[in-house]
Amino acid sequence: MEEKIDFSQPLMVLAPLAGYTDLPFRRVVKKFGADLTISEMISSNALVYKSEKTLKMIEKSPTEDPYFVQIAGNKPELVRDAVEILNDIDGIDGIDLNCGCPAPKVFNHGSGSNLLGDLKKLEEILSTVKKYNKKRYTTAKVRLGVNEKIPVEIGKVVEACGVDFVSVHGRTRAGKYKAPVDYDAIKAMKDAINIPVIANGDIKDYNKAKEVLSYTNADGLMIGRGAIGKPWVFYQLKHGVEDISEAMKKEIILEHYDAVIDFHGEHGAKMFRKLLHSYSKGYTGANEFRDIINRVHDIKIMRDMIESFF
Repeated sequence: MEEKIDFSQPLMVLAPLAGYTDLPFRRVVKKFGADLTISEMISSNALVYKSEKTLKMIEKSPTEDPYFVQIAGNKPELVRDAVEILNDIDGIDGIDLNCGCPAPKVFNHGSGSNLLGDLKKLEEILSTVKKYNKKRYTTAKVRLGVNEKIPVEIGKVVEACGVDFVSVHGRTRAGKYKAPVDYDAIKAMKDAINIPVIANGDIKDYNKAKEVLSYTNADGLMIGRGAIGKPWVFYQLKHGVEDISEAMKKEIILEHYDAVIDFHGEHGAKMFRKLLHSYSKGYTGANEFRDIINRVHDIKIMRDMIESFF
């Protein structure tokens, strides 16, 4: 199979974020510089039971190439079945196993970051993905541990499963999204293993991205929350520019809005409100703008408001 992922330059990856990284958002970041996009996290269970909503979450934009689907699961046979379903869907280049999600409902179910507390289990599930996956790439997304940091041990287990690369969020499960990101721990994992390591956690702007890359020596960056309200961060990284024009921002916001309406229909206007809350941060009159859009349902009126505000 041809290589679609090139590590000769740092790889820029959009992190999977539930409720945010749907097809319209991925389409926008792809156009503006992300090298790799990944679906929102998909429960193996929901996939195996053919949930309509889940199948819609896997759909991709034609421009998303390469494109990965991320799954979560804690039972080898369910994970195997989920992988076999994905094998039959065209346009997917890789399957990523979520071993990092700290959300209680995922953790308590034995999936996500729970696997980091039982490395044997992690190895069993990840090896199952690797064994049945017929797509070109198998990858994993991890954290540093559940309560204590064990980046080197986790890295070695993941590497032994034969994955193509690993993305590591520099916090433990206990650290949720608040604890400081431990870039030393990411660096320790990178130094200990031979597969590419993608650094993730609090990479919010161009300067921070450069600093993290040079400090950890990582092979790429995964940006999630740092791209919400600022999808142009990928454009900045791609082109090595710190500033981007207001006109370009406006173009991206409108393009994102149109993509959301296109994919989600009328309901998209309501969904886009939370994104406009992020987009309008730091603008004069942002509070009044938010108050008004919170009451707008009409897709054309909302588009006009976005045009005039930005």
